[in-house]
Amino acid sequence: MNSLINKYFPSVKDIIEAKYLLKDIISNTPLQKNTILSEKYNSNIFLKREDLQIVRSYKIRGAYNKIKSLSKKDLKEGLVCASAGNHAQGVAYSCNKLKIYGTIYMPITTPKQKIERVKMFGKKYINIILTGDTFDECSEKAFKACKKKKFIHPFDDKKIIEGQGTVGLEIFQQMKEKIDYIFIPVGGGGLASGVGSYFYHISPDTKIIGVEPLGAPSMSFSFLKNKVIELKNIDRFIDGASVKKVGLLNFNICKKVLFDIKPLHEGKVCTTILDLYNLEAIVAEPAGALAISALEIYSEKIRKKNVVCILSGGNNDIIRTEEIRKRSLIYKGLKHYFLVRFPQRAGALKEFVSTILGTNDDITYFQYSKKTSKEEGPAVIGIELSDKKDFSGMIKKMKKYNIHYQYINDNPDLFDILI
Repeated sequence: MNSLINKYFPSVKDIIEAKYLLKDIISNTPLQKNTILSEKYNSNIFLKREDLQIVRSYKIRGAYNKIKSLSKKDLKEGLVCASAGNHAQGVAYSCNKLKIYGTIYMPITTPKQKIERVKMFGKKYINIILTGDTFDECSEKAFKACKKKKFIHPFDDKKIIEGQGTVGLEIFQQMKEKIDYIFIPVGGGGLASGVGSYFYHISPDTKIIGVEPLGAPSMSFSFLKNKVIELKNIDRFIDGASVKKVGLLNFNICKKVLFDIKPLHEGKVCTTILDLYNLEAIVAEPAGALAISALEIYSEKIRKKNVVCILSGGNNDIIRTEEIRKRSLIYKGLKHYFLVRFPQRAGALKEFVSTILGTNDDITYFQYSKKTSKEEGPAVIGIELSDKKDFSGMIKKMKKYNIHYQYINDNPDLFDILI
């Protein structure tokens, strides 16, 4: 079995056939040159706008290609899938289009916006079950519950990979010039496997750069160990690309097609999301902004080059905006959280503000850590700076005035409990 898996590699013919099957379902999403990014990096940056698909992500390609390939016998009992959101929307849309009943397992932590869109696309043909905190926990429960129903894997499947490969086919057809680099978000590896394999055949000189969350570097770690490794703990913030374990098919293909794999800080991704919205009016979800976020790391190598970034999805829940902003400010060194024990006397807080903060600095968060005992409990304070260079000066003043504090930005366990 493993030998067959190791030998599998999508052909151009496989991807062309998938494209033909999908022709009436998907949009040929635009490949747009981005002036702001091109000027910033002194190169030609193009965005492949998969956020403009009907389900706002590329996932419809693989889902429909897989489901359409199944026999009536396979479909008789219905379908099951597990997804953090985008694959679920692709499956739901496909079920409704093909009049097939499906059960969709989603993590409890899935943004509400994605759940509502799954319901909208699937209508009466789908049933949603929320279970598990992560995609991996959810997927395990879905697979066990499958019984006679067909399981539609979000990435570790030949037809899924070939469907996602149609993104690469479109990029190649749309781009007039030689493509030097393609930046691709990596979660389980379905998109990177499909697009990477197409360019491996058609344009082998194009360098494929995979980009994954720093808090869930499952492909990077597997590359390091030269086998698929399951991570024990992951940061779930970039929900569309945070998996504990990549697919075996995907791992074997990605080893062959990826020129490099870069884990990227979640705060950097949040900064990209805000920039895309504020400067371009583009709504990108965290996984969708991964590829663009890696340009800075490659800034020297991509100068005067033709570069494509796959903006893979735009399913971002508006209620996450404040968290995205907070993570961005922390990453940029502009927002800092402290656990401060004030002297138990009147005017202590006012004194802190007047002696410690700069003219343009602001307290954006204040909460006693023990709400029932303000006399004994220290306060959690969030301070937003106008310039990150002011941080060292603020710390010096806190020490000068004998402020008893604990810095909690770099203490994840304490940060999550208190903020």
